[in-house]
Amino acid sequence: MYESTGQYGKSSLRKVRLEDGKVLAERKLDPNLFGEGLALIDDSLVQLTWRAGVALVSDLATLETRTTLQYRGEGWGLCFDGTALVMSDGSSILEFRDPKSLEILREVSVMKNGHPVPRLNELECVGSEIYANVWQRNEILRVDAKTGRVTASIDASGLLTAAESRAADVLNGIAYKEDSKTFLVTGKLWPQLFEVELVPR
Repeated sequence: MYESTGQYGKSSLRKVRLEDGKVLAERKLDPNLFGEGLALIDDSLVQLTWRAGVALVSDLATLETRTTLQYRGEGWGLCFDGTALVMSDGSSILEFRDPKSLEILREVSVMKNGHPVPRLNELECVGSEIYANVWQRNEILRVDAKTGRVTASIDASGLLTAAESRAADVLNGIAYKEDSKTFLVTGKLWPQLFEVELVPR
């Protein structure tokens, strides 16, 4: 599993063994960069930074930075839908960007029951849908990538015990396992990563 970690002076890009969480390889970011969303494109990893307006494009095998790309605004979540990089900036808008230049190709407003949903954070692209975490909430939205309409709301509360929740911060990690059709969910300062199956309430 490849993971982006945050905080100024502590941000990194790392390769983690899923079975036990052992860090197999790690590259520290410049102390002035705050690591954010991460997406895989072929043999490259694209990593956003929060407020620097810089995305780092790194080699999958070595984790070394190949090049950097510029963008305006804040970088929060990122995923690759097979054609475009989908990016969030903490608003209700998802930006579909060219994977080579980060030029904005189109935008969609994420709407739930006719109202825009602000504070979109971590993203995961799965087919024609985007799974988006809402910052500071244990909620993941399933979003139609074409229309921006929310088609399901996933309750991720209850994964941590009450004691674990007191020491942890926000949910902000989502990854999809194609082979098992399950999701990996974690968060900032969470003590564990969970593999979950989504089922109807």
